Amino acid sequence: QVQLVESGGGLVQTGGSLRLSCAASGRTFSSSAIGWFRQAPGKDREFVAVISWGGAGTYYGESVKGRFTISRDNAKNTVYLQMSTLKPEDTAVYICAAARSGTIVTTWNDFASWGQGTQVTVSS
Repeated sequence: QVQLVESGGGLVQTGGSLRLSCAASGRTFSSSAIGWFRQAPGKDREFVAVISWGGAGTYYGESVKGRFTISRDNAKNTVYLQMSTLKPEDTAVYICAAARSGTIVTTWNDFASWGQGTQVTVSS
């Protein structure tokens, strides 16, 4: 089992940038794909990005493609989500998740562990 803790959220203006971190503990972190989801009030949970176990593979949700970049440092047991050109519609709680496998997956049920989330608010 992997335990995950997100950090780096906050308040930013439209067009600004933030970098989220997901710190993990547990023996299986380096063999697990890690993903980010987001949940905004009154909206469905949305897939944001995922990175494969070794970092060679990444995949993004359509709404963030070209603006967000996911990366990982297995030596530090950490995954990052660099968010640029932020928009008010990016406002949400961002949740880090560890997949059941090391390959690219995008569905919530493909993940086995989740963090508590970090709030990102983009002001207009």
